[in-house]
Amino acid sequence: MKKNLVFQIWLFTVLIIGFGLLALFSATYQNARVSQQLFWDQVWGAVMGLLLLWLFGRVDYRSFFEMAYYLYALNIVILFMVLVAGREAMGASRWLTIGPLSFQPSEFSKLSMILFLARYYSTHRSRISFYLHGSWKIFLRDMFFPLSCCGLSILLIFKQPDLGSSILLMGIFFIILYTSGVAHVYILGLIVVGLTVLPLGWHILKPYQKDRLLVFLNPNIDPLGAGYTIIQSKIAIGSGRIFGKGWLSGTQNQLNFLPERHTDFIFSVIGEEWGLLGGLFLLFCYFMLIDAGLKAGQQIKDQFGFLLGVGIVGILSLQVIINMGMVLGVFPVVGITLPFVSYGRTSFLTFIIMMGILINLVRKN
Repeated sequence: MKKNLVFQIWLFTVLIIGFGLLALFSATYQNARVSQQLFWDQVWGAVMGLLLLWLFGRVDYRSFFEMAYYLYALNIVILFMVLVAGREAMGASRWLTIGPLSFQPSEFSKLSMILFLARYYSTHRSRISFYLHGSWKIFLRDMFFPLSCCGLSILLIFKQPDLGSSILLMGIFFIILYTSGVAHVYILGLIVVGLTVLPLGWHILKPYQKDRLLVFLNPNIDPLGAGYTIIQSKIAIGSGRIFGKGWLSGTQNQLNFLPERHTDFIFSVIGEEWGLLGGLFLLFCYFMLIDAGLKAGQQIKDQFGFLLGVGIVGILSLQVIINMGMVLGVFPVVGITLPFVSYGRTSFLTFIIMMGILINLVRKN
């Protein structure tokens, strides 16, 4: 059983990476906006990533228990550094450059938050179970402290601005909170409070973020501006039909009608060139990867390992669903990449490390 799950994770990770490289080559081929060097950067990242997958598959996941708080604190410091000295691109300061290295700390925040919450709630599980009949001081301490720590990380990422990653981190917080054993009435109360203050968030959004939300409701209100990308994305996916137009043969892609097709909207390239069948194949690969993670979680008796697995499967599922929904026009455009497929070395390596940890969870349990 263990060997089968390890093989399943390896197989479908490699298949998604390979399919992603085909799509990225097409997205950068004859691209007037970006160089095809991005494709070769991703190839090099894939080679390094597979080595990391092998390495982290052999690193005992329990060793992350002691490092969890330190890694999260380090990530908070780096996020502060981004606000002070981050490299700006396309109106956002999300990248930090140290010597020859340039990376996006918000991507590492996904893993560091999962580790932080997994350790915290595996340690405080016995007290959480007494919430409904226990002390309100315990409730405030075990709810307010992790929420404040995670809220700080989310706020710093939102200020970059990066609305998509902020939403993902909030989603992970609630997923781990739900599976950790906290009484559901408190989770529901937290959601109600969040929904109550949500309208106030409209006033702190950047103008382009407001435009994205408005064009989600009606892309045609600004067809040559904020609504252009989503309109072209729908055209590309629809024109692919069942079998697609063929690799390197997508007109929306090759004629440069589709912006950001190498990052957030790369699924549009897949839909146009590989059609419905290609999109379903990619979905199947993600499903099998998530399925392996869920099966691994059922075998884990260690609470830290269980919550760690839940967080990894949760972040992968959320990011795939939101990205594909965004590209199809089901969700607003929030700037989220498609794991292992979109160009982005930091995101790629972060998810590779997560898959390596997932493999180790299988082996150790």
